Amino acid sequence: MDARFAETVEFLRARIPVPPVVGVILGSGLGDFAAAVEDRLEIPYAQIPGFPASAVVGHAGTLVAGTLAGVPIVVLSGRIHFYEGHPMPSVVTPARVLGLLGCRDVVVTNAAGGIDQSFSAGDLMLISDHINLFGTNPLIGPNDETFGARFPDMSDAYRSDLRTLAKAVARRVKVPLKEGVYVGVTGPSYETPAEIRAFRALGAHAVGMSTVPEVIALGHMGVGVVGVSCITNMAAGVLKQPLHHEEVLETTRRVKDRFVRLLTALVAAMGEGRSPDRLVVVPSRKASAGAGRAKAGAKPKPGSKAKARPKAAARRGATAKSSPRRKR
Repeated sequence: MDARFAETVEFLRARIPVPPVVGVILGSGLGDFAAAVEDRLEIPYAQIPGFPASAVVGHAGTLVAGTLAGVPIVVLSGRIHFYEGHPMPSVVTPARVLGLLGCRDVVVTNAAGGIDQSFSAGDLMLISDHINLFGTNPLIGPNDETFGARFPDMSDAYRSDLRTLAKAVARRVKVPLKEGVYVGVTGPSYETPAEIRAFRALGAHAVGMSTVPEVIALGHMGVGVVGVSCITNMAAGVLKQPLHHEEVLETTRRVKDRFVRLLTALVAAMGEGRSPDRLVVVPSRKASAGAGRAKAGAKPKPGSKAKARPKAAARRGATAKSSPRRKR
């Protein structure tokens, strides 16, 4: 591991009493969620060795550690943007640190412009996939094998089981949740109407200036990701009005109660049954499937009264065991 990551992780582990199992990255104007964390420890990014500073209005630039609904959690209140002039490895440093601290799953959030004309400002969108239009990739350069493979798979970047969980949670807490594809661009200028028409033709539903690099870096490490966009305004050309950052912040203030309610319930659901005292090695899909088949086909011990089940049910059980987690 790069020495600068070792120093950062050592600094934080010495201060965070319980290793986190879930991480959250908050987007523009969404920092109110951090106030819901209990027994929280707040550390400004400027005090963390190796952490770049966040200088965008609406981003506090603070790491918050504690518990939420009994789940050990670390929240990044404020993110690092490529358009601030940071090199891409610095942009993804905070996300990488979440994985190194022990987070097996991370919720990424952002403020986004609505491309889908059925959306309205204030909608929340579950990210099903993304389109990388940053023109670069955080994995360019020598590969650090301690993080992951040279060519990581991105076919399930926003984990399907976590998306299913998010939709179930949204229904339970009665928070309407759209779903769509997020396109990431560099910014800092907003997009032109022609660009938005092109993005719509590519299949994008929302656009923003973050998230994609972090998701690639987390996927590289085998960390599960689920993403939620707050549609803070409609993208250029959808409505006949100019775009400005103040509208983004105003919309996030308006939806903060719904947003906090959804994320709190989602973190609680993601943390159920997770042990905070140790890291869990994520098994490969092939190994998990083999274990599932072996268990399904195992003979009962002498004297046991285990009930037989139909073969189809056994196959479903093996599939259920193999699908939730995968190693990239």
